[in-house]
Amino acid sequence: MVALAAAIAVVLVSAAVSLILPGQSGHVDEAAAFGRAHGPYEGLGTWVDMYSWSDTFTGGIPRFGLADVDAMAAAGVQTLYVQAASQTGPATVLEADRLLPLIRRAHQRRLSVVVWYLPTLVNLADDMARLLEIGRLPADGVAVDIESTDVADVEQRNAALVSLSQQLRHALPGRPLGAIVLPPTLLEVVNPKYWPNFPYAAIAPSYDAWLPMAYWTGRLASSGFRDAYRYTVDSVRRLRRDLGSAAAAPINPIGGVSVDGIGLGDMNGFVKAAKDTGSVGGSVYEWPGTDPAAWPVLRALRA
Repeated sequence: MVALAAAIAVVLVSAAVSLILPGQSGHVDEAAAFGRAHGPYEGLGTWVDMYSWSDTFTGGIPRFGLADVDAMAAAGVQTLYVQAASQTGPATVLEADRLLPLIRRAHQRRLSVVVWYLPTLVNLADDMARLLEIGRLPADGVAVDIESTDVADVEQRNAALVSLSQQLRHALPGRPLGAIVLPPTLLEVVNPKYWPNFPYAAIAPSYDAWLPMAYWTGRLASSGFRDAYRYTVDSVRRLRRDLGSAAAAPINPIGGVSVDGIGLGDMNGFVKAAKDTGSVGGSVYEWPGTDPAAWPVLRALRA
């Protein structure tokens, strides 16, 4: 009878843990279970946006599903970064009935999951509402995609970004927060007018890890930055300098973009750059379109 009672207790506890009640965080600390020092931001990752997995933004023909999560695990991916909310419509999780099975499958395959959202910074209440909603998902981290210039005035944009970052940190004190940022190489060398005086140091206390969008495929060959190694190295080194006192924070550069064509030479250069800069890993934007032959090369980034 004692053994039976203990077995029933285990089942009941397991069932309770699996439930996500309204207003509660469904955070599952998978990263700690996997034993990675920097949680979900360490090791090899890949990205999937709402234009790949959702019915809403693919016209009902998504090109990413459960079988792709299985393929990710087989390829050696350790973290799935998935866009979990859109800037339009209700301030809720995007298609939770489709997204939650993807997250569950990822955990079953021992992948960590980071959910992310791209705020406009025009209405901080709406941005915060969406971030808090995705923060209730059973994911291992929440990341903020910081690239919108919808707020034209740079000073107002910077102030809004700092405020949003601080509010999010205060609201989610125990969650690993990631900053998906435009790399300083883009903002200081390639196009200084895009976002002058980006407040890297000012938002540094709010984030646990940094994910610079080192998309070398968007650079012209004449700039010298169409080279995966050079662009990634320069982006990470400048980011450490601009972070000031937070220069030692974990950095996991994002390589890409897959739809623009990434060769194996690019991938080799990206892996070498991540290692040479002391990055904690690397990821690729995005899973759809990445050549399957690239994953054996990228596995060198696994934690």
